[in-house]
Amino acid sequence: MVAAPIHAEEVPILKIYTYDAFAAEWGPAGQLKAGFEAICGGCVVEFIATDSSIGTLRRVQLEGATTEADLIVGLDTAVAGEARATGLFADHGLDLTGLSMPEPWKDQQFVPFDYAHFAFVYDTDTTATPPKSFEELIALPDDFKIVIQDPRSSTPGLGLVLWIKAAYGDRAPEIWAGLKPHILTVTRDWSESYALFLDGEADMALSYTTSPAYHIIEEGDETIHAALFDEGHFPQIEVAGILKSSGKQELARDFLAYLASVDGQKIIPTTNWMFPVVDLGAELNPAFGTLPQPARTLTIPDDEINANAKAWTDEMLAAIQ
Repeated sequence: MVAAPIHAEEVPILKIYTYDAFAAEWGPAGQLKAGFEAICGGCVVEFIATDSSIGTLRRVQLEGATTEADLIVGLDTAVAGEARATGLFADHGLDLTGLSMPEPWKDQQFVPFDYAHFAFVYDTDTTATPPKSFEELIALPDDFKIVIQDPRSSTPGLGLVLWIKAAYGDRAPEIWAGLKPHILTVTRDWSESYALFLDGEADMALSYTTSPAYHIIEEGDETIHAALFDEGHFPQIEVAGILKSSGKQELARDFLAYLASVDGQKIIPTTNWMFPVVDLGAELNPAFGTLPQPARTLTIPDDEINANAKAWTDEMLAAIQ
């Protein structure tokens, strides 16, 4: 007996909104697509990129229940509260007790897939002694320049707003005003900022404690470092979630399980340049183990972020204009 051919329209297509760097040729999307398609029993994974992770959320907010997306991959915990409040996301229903993260994961709607702390990166060839706090940075000559991202369009940009608020509270406007002379520019996304830094246009760029791993592993360059600040650092945990409107709930849940599995996670560190959320043991490139990490992690509750993020962003923009 010969099996009947599967018509194209019968092949389930899992559509995933994500940000452009995740879906880029060098990003994780291609390998994740191939890995999941090999085990899903005849599905097709389609990544659809927007200009930023915040852009993915804005898109599904506009599209509502008519969205073609089954999942979003690439939100983070700073916008998870806002995403949850839309009512567009379903519970994932997965047992995530086996994850290896700084804190146990309890979120019922979003599944983490990588994490790192926000940090300013610098080049030891041009900056021998980096600042060790925001206040030391402010005290440097005005010609010491940094590049940062817009919190309205970039999760690292929003992360910096939260970092300063968590570290300084009501003094945040004072810190922003002090940083103003040092800000070369505020870019729309991380890629633009980092390119300016690598081109020598700025002394430091807002990025991650894990960014030096890229230069060590891909370029054999050990001159790029993350400056550790005495105040502590704010973390970014990237997450993925299923849209309630998806007609492929089970397939979407299977993808999230794969994303958080060892097979999915071993793709992440050297494509997205963040720490995995499971213990990869010897499969994690040893360069990640050499990266200095903050002694203190700063946090703000999700509900407080959701209630105040816009006001804190407006506060930042007013201080640097």
